Formats: sequence, C-alpha cells, structure tokens
Amino acid sequence: MANFTGLDWFWAGAFLLLMVGGAFFFYRLARRSESDFFLAGRGLPWWLPASSVFSTHTATDTPMWVTGVIYAHGLRGLWYTFFAAWTAIASFVSARVFRRSLAYTQAEWQELRFGGLGAELLRGWLAGWQVFMNMFILGWVGIAMGKVGQLAFGWPVWVGLVVPTLITAVYTLAAGYWGVVMGDFLQGIVAVFAIVLVSLVGVFAVGGPAAVSLRLVEIGEAWRLDPLAFTGWLTGNFPAAWWLTMLIIAVVGGFGMGTSIDWYVEAQRIQSARSVRDASYGLWAGGAVTLIRNSIWAAGILAFFLLVPNLTSAAEYELGWFRLGFELLPVGMIGVFFGAILAIHLSTISSHLNLGALYFTRDLFQRYLRPDADERTLVWVGRITTFVLLIGSFFYGLMMEEITQWLIFALWLMMAGIWLPNILQVVWWRFNAWGYLSSWIANLGISWLVVWVLPAFGVFPPLPEYVQFWFLMALGALVFLPATLLTRAEPMDHLVQYYVMTRPIGWWAPVRREAQRRGLLVQTEAPSPAEQRRPLIRRSWTPEQADEWTREDWIAIVLSPIVFALLMVGVTKLLLLQLAGGVLTLGAIVGALLIYWVIDPKLRAVSHEYEVKQARYLEELERRLRSEGPTRRGGSERAQGEDI
Repeated sequence: MANFTGLDWFWAGAFLLLMVGGAFFFYRLARRSESDFFLAGRGLPWWLPASSVFSTHTATDTPMWVTGVIYAHGLRGLWYTFFAAWTAIASFVSARVFRRSLAYTQAEWQELRFGGLGAELLRGWLAGWQVFMNMFILGWVGIAMGKVGQLAFGWPVWVGLVVPTLITAVYTLAAGYWGVVMGDFLQGIVAVFAIVLVSLVGVFAVGGPAAVSLRLVEIGEAWRLDPLAFTGWLTGNFPAAWWLTMLIIAVVGGFGMGTSIDWYVEAQRIQSARSVRDASYGLWAGGAVTLIRNSIWAAGILAFFLLVPNLTSAAEYELGWFRLGFELLPVGMIGVFFGAILAIHLSTISSHLNLGALYFTRDLFQRYLRPDADERTLVWVGRITTFVLLIGSFFYGLMMEEITQWLIFALWLMMAGIWLPNILQVVWWRFNAWGYLSSWIANLGISWLVVWVLPAFGVFPPLPEYVQFWFLMALGALVFLPATLLTRAEPMDHLVQYYVMTRPIGWWAPVRREAQRRGLLVQTEAPSPAEQRRPLIRRSWTPEQADEWTREDWIAIVLSPIVFALLMVGVTKLLLLQLAGGVLTLGAIVGALLIYWVIDPKLRAVSHEYEVKQARYLEELERRLRSEGPTRRGGSERAQGEDI
C-alpha cells in the first residue's frame, strides 16, 4: 500500500479539481450542436488530436499490458506494442480518405462507400458493435483502475472501478468532445511527466542506466536487451514468424480502416481536425509519441525485473510500473503520481464514453429512429447514452481478471477475420457490402471457436497467437471472397460519387475512368517533356496534381513505419546509455524531417483545395436542410458526393 500524506492528497485533489472544473468551461461550446458535442466543430489544429490520440491510448490498463510483455519478453516485447505503427501508414492513406468523406463515424462511412440494403445493414451493425465495444473497453480500463486502487490503498476492486469513472462521466456529460480533447491535452502532459519520472526512478534504483545493462548480463539475462532475440523461426516463445506477422498486421493494416480497434477512436480525431493536413499530422504524431511512451516504460520495467526478478504470475508482474511509483517515490511525489494515474484513466474513459455515445446518437438514433431530431435533442441523447454506457461498463469490468489476456484477444484475434476486408474496402472497388458484412458475421463466430471453444473441448491444442491470426484470416477469406464475387458490385453511380469525394488509393481504375467519362474528373493527359523532367520531389502543386497518388505519398508511406521502429527501439536504448540508442534515435529524427519535407507541400495543397469544397458543401447542405425540412435530414447528408 502507498504511504499517502496530506501533501499527496492535496496534489491528487488539485488535479481532479482542475480536470473536472476546466471541463465545465467548454459546456457552452458542447451544447451548441451535434458537431460540437462529438467533433469539437471540426476545427482543431493537429496538435490537439495528436495529444488526444496519445492520451486516449495511455490508460490504466496500458502500463499493465506493456509491463506484462516487457517483464516476460524483455525488449522484444516492444513488438507487441508495435501494432500502433498502423498510424504511420494510415496518416497518409486512410486518414486522408476518411477526412474527405465528412462522415462522423466509421459506421456512417459505410453508407458512403457502399450502397443499398447492405450499406444500411452495415451501418446499423457497426454502430451496435461499437456501442458494445466501447462499453467493453470502458470495463477493462475501469477494472485496471480498480486493481491500482487495491494496490495503492487496499480498496475493494469495485471502488477503484466505479468512483474515478463516475468523476470522468461528470465532465464528459457536460462538455462532450470539447471536454475530452482539451482534458486530453492537459492529461497528456501530466502523463508524460509521470512516465518519465517513474521510469527513471526505477532505473536509478538499480544503480543507473549503465547498471541495468550490466546487471542483466551478470545474471545471464542479456537477451532481454535484444529486441530481435528470436527463439527460432517457428519455435519458442518469440519465433521470427510471430515478429513478421506483427509487422504485417501493423504496416499493411495502415492501408485500411478498422484493422485495429484503435481506428474507431482515431477516426473521431481525424474528423475533428480542421483540415486533411491536420488530420494526417495529428494521427502520425499521436502514434509516434505512443511508441516513445512504450520505450520509456520499457526501461523502467527492465529495472523492475532486476528489483523483483522471480514473479511468475501475470497478475502480479503486470503491476510492476505502479509498484515502482508507489514504493520508490518520496512523500509528496506519490500524490503527483496518483494524479497522473487519474489523468491516464480519465482521458481514456472520457474518450470512449463520448465515442460510444456518438455511435448510438448519430448512427442508430438519428439514422433509424429520429431523422428529424434537432440539435438540442441530439446533444441530450448523447448525454443520456453516455450515462447508460457508464453503468454497463461496470458490469463488464467486474467480469475481467487478467488484463493482458483480454487485450491480446481483443487487439489481435477478434480483428483477424476482418483485417483483410478492412483493407479491401478502402483499396478495391469491387469489394461490396455483402462481402464485408459476411466477414464480420463469420469472424465473430470463428474467433471464439478457434481461440476458446475448440481447444477447450480438445479438438486441437491451443495454437500460438500468430498461427491463430493467419488461420482466422484464411477461414474468413473462405466466406467473404465468395460472398463478394457471387453478388453484384456496388452501383457505378454510387462508386463514382464516392471516388470523386474521397479519391481512394488502390485498384479503382474502372471507377476512375467512368468519373472521367462523366466529366467529374479532369482527363489525365500524357505528360509534356517538361513535366517528364520534373524534380524527384515536387514542391508546388495544382489541385489536380495534389489529388493524385504520387511518389511523394509513397516516400512518406515507406519511411514512416521505419521511423516508428527506430524510435521504439532507439529511445529505450538511449535511456540505457547505449550507443546504438543514439544512432537509432538520430536516424528516426532525420527520417521524420525528410518525410515532412517531402509531403508537407502536397498536404497543404490537398487541404487548401478541399477546405474550399468542404465549405461549399456544408453551405449547400444547410440550405437543403432548411428548404426541404427535417424529414430529409439523413438522406441529404448521405448525398454529399459530387461537389466534394
């Protein structure tokens, strides 16, 4: 148990007062409209979505999970966290496509990408799924806070689950997404301070950075310092095949939407950004800082292993980082540490409360129940839904025992069967709603059978996680590919409208030709001799040039995951004063600057042109809503194509 003094309680209380009190400052903004309550009016500069991406994915369960994989696997456990690198690719691909759609949610985007009954079923399905998943995530984050409260104060687990989450609900109900994103900014600063402080305290508790490496070598655990310490190609607890699988999941997954459950949270941040450029940079920076965070944690967890080396139960060693803070920090700083724990808890809880409410309000209530609802009604429905999600999350939380097991299942295996369909819906014009819907239905059943049910009945032994992933993906493909090819493609009118609006990457040639035939796109002409001699990197762009996918995009796409990997490994080694850490980190910085130099002129051109079209569309939409009346609301918003 932590030794709290009056000063510690003062710091913890002051932080809570700042968070809850500050959120009410944005109450008036949140109540103005549905867009303000759920997207902060689509006007945020890139650094606010970036801080929100980082803060939302720094929850009380996160250090438990990172501690679990680092304690068990050493620095190679960092690759478990590399799934966040999907943001490296998505920043320049799917984020750009999604931001141009103006869809509030991924569920709403389905009706822009697909048409007819299949699209309507998909929107309802994804909305219901996301309401459930956000409640589920709230539960596992809440139970993690319950375990921290039990460790620090000896509270019953339910107290730590319920009380901090209720406090979070107060400002989320009042200020909506404005409160979420502004709170995330402050909470992110506090969280970074605490992560660095506690990890360094742990490192110096064993004698300093150099001592961590030296002592690991002395006790025969030097392999923990090697992020590529494979145990074989297919054998052992860290086979190369697993590592390769994780790289593919993270990197290739960035071309899709929904390849990670984190996408649904990031989609809200993408749409809240004021431009395509801000959306791209916000997602990229948030993902990069998240991986740096994991690297800082890793240094502290290696130190914790040296301090307490014989833990065998995941339920025990998952609490390692929290133990460093509560047991090693001096009086007064423990309260700051607990305030930081509250910060990382509040940021994630507030995000998922608001996101779950968004899916219910926008995609179920407004789309199917009350298309004519006014802005005031929609805001109140959002608040009521927030409260219902809160209560439901308590029941889920009390059902969970081991954080790592649930996270691996949710992050990996429940997404395996729809990983490829989530990419195909972005890059392949022929993929249709029935193929996507069938992949969802098949995956939900297959994942539980393969992971839990069949091994429990002895049909086959439990499979390694990476084998489960490929097995589930193959089984899913046996369902969604026939369903796609045996049903009709989406109507060409609908596909053309979608293509002109979003300009997706990939295999869209038939749709592009049709759009050009209709005069909706400028016909591409053979480049002149001067254009053929253009510089390797273009520095100025016309609107038509900026809309094309060019070598500048591919340079950013290829370099970004490399930069992320260098950062992830380099920062930990730098903290341990290893020369390789400095080299890797410097390489990552140079790579990031090169990406910015290459892609920024193009993103500025894309954003400027699209902002003009977006403003014209929103003005036209408002005119239609006023002239046609409330009953046409849902249909008008879905008819947003050709002008954008």
